[in-house]
Amino acid sequence: MFSKRFYSSSSKMISQIKNQNLIKTKGFINGQWVSSSSNESFVVTNPALVPKNEAVIETVQSMTEDDYNKAIDYAYDSFEKFKKTTGRYRSGLLLRLYELMIENQEDLAKLCVLENGKPYADALGEVKYAASFFQWFSEEAPRINGDIIPSANPQNRILVLKQPIGVCGILTPWNFPLAMITRKVGAAIATGCTTVIKPASETPLSALAIAYLAQEAGFPEGTINVLPCKSSSMAGKLICEHPKIKKVSFTGSTGVGSILMKQSSSTLKKLSMELGGNAPFIVFDDVKDIDKAVQGAIASKFRSSGQTCVCANRLFIHESIYDDFKDKLISKLKETVVLGDGLKEGVTYGPVINERSMKKVREHIEDATGKGAKILFGGNKREDLGANFHDLTVLGDVTTEMQIFNDETFGPVAPLIKFKSDDEVIKMANDTQFGLAGYFYATDVSRVFKVAEAINVGMLGINTGAITEAALPFGGIGESGFGREGSKFGVDDYLIIKSCVLGSVDV
Repeated sequence: MFSKRFYSSSSKMISQIKNQNLIKTKGFINGQWVSSSSNESFVVTNPALVPKNEAVIETVQSMTEDDYNKAIDYAYDSFEKFKKTTGRYRSGLLLRLYELMIENQEDLAKLCVLENGKPYADALGEVKYAASFFQWFSEEAPRINGDIIPSANPQNRILVLKQPIGVCGILTPWNFPLAMITRKVGAAIATGCTTVIKPASETPLSALAIAYLAQEAGFPEGTINVLPCKSSSMAGKLICEHPKIKKVSFTGSTGVGSILMKQSSSTLKKLSMELGGNAPFIVFDDVKDIDKAVQGAIASKFRSSGQTCVCANRLFIHESIYDDFKDKLISKLKETVVLGDGLKEGVTYGPVINERSMKKVREHIEDATGKGAKILFGGNKREDLGANFHDLTVLGDVTTEMQIFNDETFGPVAPLIKFKSDDEVIKMANDTQFGLAGYFYATDVSRVFKVAEAINVGMLGINTGAITEAALPFGGIGESGFGREGSKFGVDDYLIIKSCVLGSVDV
């Protein structure tokens, strides 16, 4: 993988990336690497090394309103040509980009670790996951078909055409800096759309690396534009209100999604939004293997230190197996948890992303323990490792009035909640406005169907804690958003349907 030497300096570690061409600090507009029109910039830091001086990775150009307007104009002009290309041609572009990501997977993973903080193994998994969307949509691109619908009038034929919607604004978060871009861009390119991408200011280097690889893959100028910017509110508002942007795809919080939706209303854009969650994880008393349920809970709750949108947020355990599950969970965590810098060999969990995330983790723990919850494992900040490190934590005796039950933690805290009956746990699981993902472990087939149909979420893991792949229609319901990404349905949000009635057919 890499040397056993632990590089404590981000600048030293970035020098170990073999393909230095992947490291870009300027914006990518119309096939060119450009500086900000105002010469503004911002620093990108390694969350594992904050607040040490070694935390600074790179200084990145912060693109302005003028830069965004130029990029949108270029993307609009490019769309007029790109929409006329064949699906087979676009398939070739996406497949080449997939191949380039796989060829550079180790470097991309290291870059992801540096700016995101997740362990190297997790980052390498993200690279492969992210690349799979380019592979998947390379296979979908030639198969975007219309239809012919029989008319009630025998002299008419109804032709249905599927056409690309136009320039797409893409707004992505920091927790999956590669995959959240590829899942959107892959679908947009497959349909013949062009893109203007605003990556999270915490993790712009991964996005810019994708732009470089797209350039190497031969993508036409203006089809992919990546504009790092320290002002998310400015960039989001401009993208949502610009008349030449016809579609916006956003992954982030429900609060920000609501703002973007209001801003988009002035031009009635097509939207797809993957927003906040409050995922239930349920273990029923008929579970075949508690150890597997424990493994699923760890995978779905603590992946990326609890900082994924589909993380289990509330763990409901049947009262008859509660003690057994609790003991096995704590035992497994004691065996496997190694906190530290993600590039240090043997580390299994990294830091939270910033001070704001740490504050929320502490608030949820303090609120729960103040209302009677017990700390069963962890529970402390780990300032000995760095300002952004916190123990993986398990809370027992959690109840519905606690903040952690009602609000997504987005951090490494697992609250355990007892339940007695199916109806009781279904009611508690659905006691939220969010509906992104959910998980449950059960054996009885009748129970599986009953619970699967009753839980109000867009995605369910049944006897598994890992659900995400390119083939899955990814998305939620309620205040977790709308639209689907990945899968054969992933292209739909980037298409318009045009109906053509052909008359005077001689029959």
